Amino acid sequence: MKLKPICLAFALAFTAATAMPTLAAAPKAVVAAKATAYTSVEGITEYRLPNGLRVLLAPDASKPTTTVNVTYLVGSRHESYGETGMAHLLEHMVFKGTKDRGNIMQELSKRGMQFNGTTFYDRTNYFETFPASEDNLKWALEMEADRMVNSKVARVDLDTEFSVVRNEMEIGENNPFGVLWKQLSAATFDWHNYGHSTIGARSDVEGVKITNLQAFYRKFYQPDNAVLMVAGKFDPAKTLALIEKSFGVIAKPTRELSNTWTREAPRDGTREVTVRRVSDQQLAAVLYPTSSGSHADAAAVSALGEILGSSPNGRLYKKLVESKKAVSVGEITFQLAEPGYAMFLGVMSKDQNVADVKASLIETVEGLAQEPVTEAELKRAKTNLLNALEKTINDPQRLCVSMSESIALGDWRMFFVERDRIEALTVADVQRVAQNYFKADNRSYGQFLPVAKPDRAEIPAAPDVAKLVEGYKGRATVAAGETFDATATNIDKRTEKLTLKNGAKVALLSKKTRGETVNGNLSLHFGDEKSLFGKVAVADLTADMLMRGSGKFTRAELDTKLGELKAKLRISGAGQNLNVSFDTVRANLPALLDLLREVLRAPTFPQSEFDLLVKENLTQIESGKNEPQAVATRAMGALKNSLYKKGDVRYQSSFNEAMEEYSAAKLDSVKEFYKTFYGANSAEFSLVGDFDAAEVKTKLATVLGDWNSPAKYVRVPSLNLNANGQANSIETPDKANAFYLASLPFELDDQSPDYPALRVANNILGGGIKSRLFNRLRQKEGISYGAGSSLSVPSLDKNAAVVLYAMYAPQNLAKLQTGVKEELALLVKDGVTAAELADAKQSIAQEGNIRRAQDPALAGNLRGQLYVGRSMAFDAEVEAKIAALTLDDVNAVIRKYVKPDSFAHFYVGDFAGAAKKAAAAK
Repeated sequence: MKLKPICLAFALAFTAATAMPTLAAAPKAVVAAKATAYTSVEGITEYRLPNGLRVLLAPDASKPTTTVNVTYLVGSRHESYGETGMAHLLEHMVFKGTKDRGNIMQELSKRGMQFNGTTFYDRTNYFETFPASEDNLKWALEMEADRMVNSKVARVDLDTEFSVVRNEMEIGENNPFGVLWKQLSAATFDWHNYGHSTIGARSDVEGVKITNLQAFYRKFYQPDNAVLMVAGKFDPAKTLALIEKSFGVIAKPTRELSNTWTREAPRDGTREVTVRRVSDQQLAAVLYPTSSGSHADAAAVSALGEILGSSPNGRLYKKLVESKKAVSVGEITFQLAEPGYAMFLGVMSKDQNVADVKASLIETVEGLAQEPVTEAELKRAKTNLLNALEKTINDPQRLCVSMSESIALGDWRMFFVERDRIEALTVADVQRVAQNYFKADNRSYGQFLPVAKPDRAEIPAAPDVAKLVEGYKGRATVAAGETFDATATNIDKRTEKLTLKNGAKVALLSKKTRGETVNGNLSLHFGDEKSLFGKVAVADLTADMLMRGSGKFTRAELDTKLGELKAKLRISGAGQNLNVSFDTVRANLPALLDLLREVLRAPTFPQSEFDLLVKENLTQIESGKNEPQAVATRAMGALKNSLYKKGDVRYQSSFNEAMEEYSAAKLDSVKEFYKTFYGANSAEFSLVGDFDAAEVKTKLATVLGDWNSPAKYVRVPSLNLNANGQANSIETPDKANAFYLASLPFELDDQSPDYPALRVANNILGGGIKSRLFNRLRQKEGISYGAGSSLSVPSLDKNAAVVLYAMYAPQNLAKLQTGVKEELALLVKDGVTAAELADAKQSIAQEGNIRRAQDPALAGNLRGQLYVGRSMAFDAEVEAKIAALTLDDVNAVIRKYVKPDSFAHFYVGDFAGAAKKAAAAK
């Protein structure tokens, strides 16, 4: 398990229905100013406006999308006493609109843009990705400039926001790691705000004064405290002119920002914190304060994170997981503007010994002096870190958003400086850093112990980043790809389809991409209803065992080889299918296809890895028994069990049944399953990106074309489930957040004339941010962090369903039930409006454009089309039908299919606990 920093943030928006509040006077507008070129590194050019705004342009004509990202240098580190959570709360508030524009989140959704906002210790950022067009770009830039200084930040919006943020807090309180992380970091820092969770204290968020929030906004949301980045497909000159016009008119503020000055004293001994909550898993973690992200030591700390915490090659994995002391391990190595920390984690089932894991964690992390880092370990760590950076560089959207972290360090060029430092690392560098930071008196885990002479770590001050990057030029810009027209017609025209000797179907879409990237997708199909009976767990374990050892490679060696190939290879099993996806670069594709053949056709099924895998599955199943979302999902899945016998591939096992199935699984059964069912004669393979088509065809002949399954594949149909109105309440004690699911099945496939109108109806009901369920439960009543609906309509079976969902606090159950009931009734009674229809059409069209522009998604789509015998023309036809829909079309379909009394509802949470608290409060 690879843990990543959790940004406790999600963009919120509410209907702008009130007057602009009185705020502190904003700087007067000035005539649009011209930008001045400042520096250029590896294809990214920085410009600066007189008002202090820094502008980064990273054009890439090969991507048919554009990403706009604004980073504000304000996070939870900048909050004062009693103001924890203010940066995060403000991130929510600026989606509510300005005096001249309405709900920004709804406007973004209406345009089908991918977007979000996140807050962390040192920065807040907002981004939107959209199909490249001057109109989209102009709107996005004008919107970001408007909300930079004109956001409403109104009391009436704040009143409803409290319960939404509380629900977000409650979601975090359901996460065992999140709870441990919050308390462990708090025990580590005496004074610094890095010891506070970004989401803040409940009392601070609930008690914040609107005047304080407005002052915080006016202070930090200004051009001299922001960096605007545009990446992807756009005209640099025209874009710079748009930026000058929209942002250049904002005056430079007269206030001056000061740096934060709190610093922690050297540590005098070990610290410990214990958290006791209801759960089905155990966690043990050690945390060590380290340097700032801009310091040279940060690169070595990142490498140590890989050496110690990665799976399956890391030392902790070998020490804890392979010895069966823990089921998984993880690590977080923060790179922050000021001295931060590194953390290492072990995850255990209920029956494993936490004391043993604690001892092994400490022994392994602090034992580097006795067992120094090897050249092979450092090489592997550098390869993985540099591969990740290279993938980010090659993807404009990822690069644009990732730059927020480097900007937070003091300058965006730190992204490349960090890469250079990683490349230059030596074993001596890594060993020195490990021995300075990873020591007992710098550890947070255990109890305080008096010592005669404290062994203090020396935490260096953050360097002057401006001097550090002065004159830095980087290296040659990554080669750009072609300008690709991501329309359905062009994709079909550019896609070559063929059938291999054994019947496997292939779709190849070759195009020039930035960084010569390529994405692939493969599905193998096997068995029939009778032959797969009673083998659900065995089928899943067989798929997962493929990456755990082959004839040429152990599991660890496979991981290393993939790193060397700059590749990711993901394999999973579900029902009758084995699903494979991968990505790499053009030069390494032939070797990756050879490796794929090795993984698929020469697995060794080691007993030790099988034992670990079974334990991991059992722990995961057990951990879900008290998690509201997992309980609700499994309960809703069990509705179909009236159609199938236990053991059927379509049957939904209970938690206990699944535990029994995995506990009873044997390695011999897995080997027999592989031998009986695996082969590629019923398979589809797709490839999108930069590759030699002739070379790939030759490779596929031996990777897939000569591999046949002994067992015949016959697709198992999904039977039609009759609607059965019901309400089910399930208790999960001591869970602050509850989860709601509801399902309405009906007979329909995606060739039905009603399908396009149902897609629009779902988008309006709950399929988008600008939807009725989201607006009612989150924006109007503020009781849910996330709410909506999804529509599932298969291609080969007439077995469709609408599913409703929401996250909420248990004490808000009655409000949730009322809200859902009323919205469904209104949808059927009054239908949808012309404005809703227009917005839904636009949103669906834009979402389709974005999906076709993203190579991993496109590869999956092409593979799926091979299975059902279609082309992109089918998608284009559906989109054309959606564009032609009338209000009568959509409303007729709603009344035909949406039967409010026929939904099966599932409410899962600690309702008894909420009732006790309510009674005690009276």
